[in-house]
Amino acid sequence: MSATTQNSTDTIPAIMRGVFAAVLTPLNSDRTPDLGRLVDHCHWLLANGCDGLAVMGTTGEGTSFGLTERIAILEGLAKAGIDMAKTMPGTGTAAVSDTVEITRCAMDVGAGGVLMLPPFYYKNVSDQGVCDAYSEVIERVASPQLRIYLYHFPQMSTVPISHHVIGQLINRFPNTVVGIKDSSGVEENMLEMVRKFPDFAVFSGSEESFLNVMKAGGAGCITAISNISSSLAHKVTTAWFDHQEIDQEAQKAHDMLQTLRVIISDYPLAACLKSVIADHYGDDGWLALRPPLCMLDRDEETRFLDKIKATGFQLPAP
Repeated sequence: MSATTQNSTDTIPAIMRGVFAAVLTPLNSDRTPDLGRLVDHCHWLLANGCDGLAVMGTTGEGTSFGLTERIAILEGLAKAGIDMAKTMPGTGTAAVSDTVEITRCAMDVGAGGVLMLPPFYYKNVSDQGVCDAYSEVIERVASPQLRIYLYHFPQMSTVPISHHVIGQLINRFPNTVVGIKDSSGVEENMLEMVRKFPDFAVFSGSEESFLNVMKAGGAGCITAISNISSSLAHKVTTAWFDHQEIDQEAQKAHDMLQTLRVIISDYPLAACLKSVIADHYGDDGWLALRPPLCMLDRDEETRFLDKIKATGFQLPAP
């Protein structure tokens, strides 16, 4: 199952689907992005069930990095040999001009798509305002390669993306606005989008909903937990996309995903996932977040890791 076709100057990216990790961003001791660890982790994810990589999203602390840093991350991944056609970097910011610049960089390095929040500082904005913001970005980037996956996460952005906005953008930019990640947790909203917008790639932002959404015609999942569980999610998506059924092995994988989700939901998401990866690699260099986020304290981390290990879940070898 392929996430995209290979991107080039004469190849239009295909619509993405499958399992995407909302990739964590490791940090150096001075809290600058640690590109070496990030590249290694991206390679590991692609080798262990991920069809693609959603870098610099919420879990990757994208909004905690400045414009220069985000561009350096994208250029660094490309220079290090990551297949950028399999990336869906987060490019949405509070300033349209910054969103344009990051998105242009994503196109320059060959990203298969971008995951774009609406401008998120001003609250209670109209649907027209949200449409205008996306439209301006599209018109200023002016790239036939641009494929935008809207990012609906109203709990964090407080700027919801309504079905009216989706419909308007699809009508105006049918070859550019091609999908959405819905992190609202409202399954009916995802199912309704699948019904209302044929050929629009609806990704669930949670393991809780992604199987039902995929069965209804959804594109897969883009989740934080896929940083550790992508091999499980891959079994589920492969069973459904290839055979239109969930066999015993896929059901077992899906059940473990739900078990992990329930445990992890009691903890700060990026912090606990970085703790799992640090423990897995034997590398405390992963134990850092940018303020205002904080890592788990040692006692809390030990309790959390014990709960994960008690499930019998094991990550593939580094």
